[in-house]
Order: sequence, then structure tokens, then C-alpha cells
Amino acid sequence: NDDQVKIRGFRIELGEIEAKLARHEAVKEAVVLAREDVPGEKRLVAYYTSQASPDTGSLRAYLQVHLPEYMVPAAYVRLDVLPLTPNGKLDRKALPAPNSDAYATRHYEAPVGDVEIRLALLWAELLKVDRVGRHDHFFELGGHSLLAVSLIERMRKESMEVDVRVLFGQPTLALVAAAVGQVQRIEVPQSKIPTLMRKRSI
Repeated sequence: NDDQVKIRGFRIELGEIEAKLARHEAVKEAVVLAREDVPGEKRLVAYYTSQASPDTGSLRAYLQVHLPEYMVPAAYVRLDVLPLTPNGKLDRKALPAPNSDAYATRHYEAPVGDVEIRLALLWAELLKVDRVGRHDHFFELGGHSLLAVSLIERMRKESMEVDVRVLFGQPTLALVAAAVGQVQRIEVPQSKIPTLMRKRSI
């Protein structure tokens, strides 16, 4: 079934997302694809036609109200018309790959300080976007739980320790950067670990 895809373990009905997006007052037609522009990275991308140019963030916020998070597309591409085959059917292969404008970015403010700058480069590389501002939101830029784990691992390799819960709780670049180095490692000396002895009854 071309209308059903599996992403990160979830079975997703593309038609259900399309129907919800088409109900948005600014949207005329809507199509949703599961694209794999980067091998192993399958993402939901919404294509739509409209008279106006609704903000990507508002479209995402609208769908978040009506759909579970795993069904909310990462990118939104506005087209003048949907591409058709000579037979008049939707030409899915002609739908373009999303560029950085298709993701929900906030008002751009350049990263401040060494940690934010290094972190922004990591986010841009992992999320495949051109640039990341200090108020940009990891999940609005197309991040998900598997990418979050990859990010935490990459950060550790670059000596930027952070608790993964921070990324889920306050996922903007500036807040994640501010939490770097606040991870408390509790080391228990070997001699302080009690040995449990079991007495056998004979």
C-alpha cells in the first residue's frame, strides 16, 4: 500500500495527514511523502498549494493539534501547482526535495559563544539544514528521538556532555548549550560497594 509507510517503527497513513492538512484554511491541496533523501533517514514531507503563503511553523503547529507527533511532517513545501503525469495523475517523483526554508525556523539570531557555535554546526550537519540559530528548535527542524540519541553521542565525542532529557525538555540551541557541562557523574569507589552475602541454610 503506497499510502501507508513505516517510519521509526510507526505505521503511518499518509492520506490521513493529507486530509488534516487540506483542512487548514490557507491550504488548497496537500500531498505527503515519506522521503529518504539521505540514506537511512526517512522523513515526512508535506507539499501543498495555497493562495497565501502560510508560515511553516503555523502549519506544523496546526497539525500538532490534530495528529500525534510521529505523524507531523518535518518539512512543508509550497508549490504553485502539484506536478502531474501525462495521464493527469499526481507525479510523486517530480516533487522536489525540501530546502532549508521548508523547515520551521524561528527568527534567526546567530549562535553566541564557543559552545553554541560548535553545537549549531553539529545540528546543521545532523538535520541537513544550512544554518541553525540560537532560538531554533531541534524537533521543529526535523529532529526526532533517534537523531537526538545521535546528537548526544556526537556531543560527548566533542566533550560537550548534556543530559538527553534536556534536549527533550528544552530543545532550543541556546538552552541545550547552556546545559552543557551540568551533567553530574556520580562515581562510587569500589571499596564502598557492599558485598551481599547469602547464608545458605543447611
